[in-house]
Amino acid sequence: MPRKTWSRLAVATLAAAAFAVVLPVNGAAAASGGTQDGAPLPPLTVLTDEPGTARGDLFVAPYGGDGTYANGVEILSHDGRETVWSHAVPAGQTAADFRKQTYRGKPVLTWWQGSGLGGVAQGVDYIYDDHYRKIAEVHAGNGYSADGHEFLITPQNTALVLSYTVATADLTSIGGPTNQKVIDGIVQEIDIRTGKVLFEWNSADHVPYAQSEQPLPASPNTPWDWFHVNAVKPDAGGNLIVDARNTWTAYEISRHTGEIQWQLGGKASSFALKAAPGQVLNSKDRIFAWQHDPEPLGNGRYGFFDNESAGVANTGTGAVAELPYSRAVTVQLDFRARTATLVASDDQPSALSASSQGNAQPLPGGGRFVGWGSQPWVSEFGRSGDLRFNAVFPAGVVSYRAYRFDWR
Repeated sequence: MPRKTWSRLAVATLAAAAFAVVLPVNGAAAASGGTQDGAPLPPLTVLTDEPGTARGDLFVAPYGGDGTYANGVEILSHDGRETVWSHAVPAGQTAADFRKQTYRGKPVLTWWQGSGLGGVAQGVDYIYDDHYRKIAEVHAGNGYSADGHEFLITPQNTALVLSYTVATADLTSIGGPTNQKVIDGIVQEIDIRTGKVLFEWNSADHVPYAQSEQPLPASPNTPWDWFHVNAVKPDAGGNLIVDARNTWTAYEISRHTGEIQWQLGGKASSFALKAAPGQVLNSKDRIFAWQHDPEPLGNGRYGFFDNESAGVANTGTGAVAELPYSRAVTVQLDFRARTATLVASDDQPSALSASSQGNAQPLPGGGRFVGWGSQPWVSEFGRSGDLRFNAVFPAGVVSYRAYRFDWR
């Protein structure tokens, strides 16, 4: 990999404090809900609600639209028709990755809040108790700022967070300039109680730039979002799964050394890619493209939200699609044969194509709850792929991820 020279921003980042900032809040007042400058949070219109949906309420973080609605987080009833709790964020901010998690043995609500979601974001991760009181704020460490793609609490009461940083790299080995600005992906594990950064991983230290599927920009001064880290999840054996949208790859990395153990998809897959009968690979004979949200399912199975589409901002040249629709997929890995087989997929009857964002939450019983990212829809599929729940936000309103959790 070419030697990297850091920009002023990156140098300042690396020179900053070596610890994350965690701000506990004891007995804070419950958050107000419902309005932002007088605007309500957006409703969800339910179009399909069949028997057999999983237990639990809906967790969404809607934003966007024409200004009619506020940005914020919402818990909606099981059928999506009533608001259980909502919290609007200040004007100019968005919220993301709103969900139920467990911290110190108790159920909590968590989300990211800030600005710049989808780019080099600046934000804070929040933890609220089951009485809707803020009990902690978690900031990325080492001078980085938390990005909204992931805030995951582990069984060890640590937080897995992501960040982006701008650097300068010599890309002559792949036909680029000597001084190209690049956007690298950062993964951190933080002790929530102390704020100590326990682990840090930088994409530029482990992944060649040649693996990127994103074209170089016309100017070296335009930051090249070559990696676009968007998820990190614990996997069996203590390793981590790191997902990169712009290399079309999920990487299993050592939690201790950061070394890549294997990679699925992209230009350097550790596995030969196949499709089971009834399933289809995309136009590049890949299982997924521009994907999000890897979910370890056990026994070598992994779920993904497979965008198969990217807009102008992600490709640098124009909107592209490797399939005419997005989907949630299940992949079976065979570590002996070194094969990866697409064994299941779920897509919308209307063939939605989401050019960004999205998730596919595994549910008890084998179904999954799908947030369609840049499309304003949420859906639930049963184990056999039957559509059991389908709902839509007002035009222009989206939620980066969407979940169903048994909360009350």
